[in-house]
Amino acid sequence: MDTTVTEVAPDIYRLSTFIPDAGITFNQFLIDAGEPLLFHTGLRALFPSVSAAVERVVPVARLRWITFGHVEADECGSMNSWLAAAPDAQVAHGVLGCMVSVNDLADRPPRQLADGEVMDLGGKRVRRIETPHVPHGWDAGLFFEETTGTLLCGDLFTAMGQAPALTEHEIVSPALAAEDAFGATCLTPSTGPTIRALAGLKPATLCLMHGPAYQGDGTAALRDLAGAYEERLAAEGVRLHAPITPSASGA
Repeated sequence: MDTTVTEVAPDIYRLSTFIPDAGITFNQFLIDAGEPLLFHTGLRALFPSVSAAVERVVPVARLRWITFGHVEADECGSMNSWLAAAPDAQVAHGVLGCMVSVNDLADRPPRQLADGEVMDLGGKRVRRIETPHVPHGWDAGLFFEETTGTLLCGDLFTAMGQAPALTEHEIVSPALAAEDAFGATCLTPSTGPTIRALAGLKPATLCLMHGPAYQGDGTAALRDLAGAYEERLAAEGVRLHAPITPSASGA
């Protein structure tokens, strides 16, 4: 497997591996700063390829922070491999996720991040934003790099197939097609408002875990995605509350 490296925003690199059997790309994002940060670790099987990709930008041993959106194998499966390879690295995750999972799973104690807490990396600033159950996972959250306006989106806008590194084409339709295929998003009354709040960040770049990095109107893309999920939730509510029509037999 080959992991490609593309700079998608100043000093922010997309590390991408296409897995044909899964039919999607698996992306990690490296922020090159005074304290380099990796967002998503990848599956354990991908560690050799992804770590070699990181080495093209910075020595793996220099990594300071290992982060991810929520606890799931493709987000953090190789977390301890990175901790072993980078002696000064520490996992940083939301308070809830640390309490219920990471405190036990990580080989070194993690840094617990409060909602809205900013990490100064030296030249870059990343803010943890809690998004419980959006798109899924009790501990779900995202990171926003403030100096470049880059939103590390995690599983939002998941797209199927082999994606380009960067795109200006709309990303909502592919995300809805993937949702039809996988049904991975928790549709709750909080889903739409949570995504709309992210639109308020006015991101210049959206970094997708499964798909391209999008450079365009990120605010509109997030609002459109929120609206599409609200429509689906409303339609599901109508279906669940529809009166039962007796059959022609009277049964």
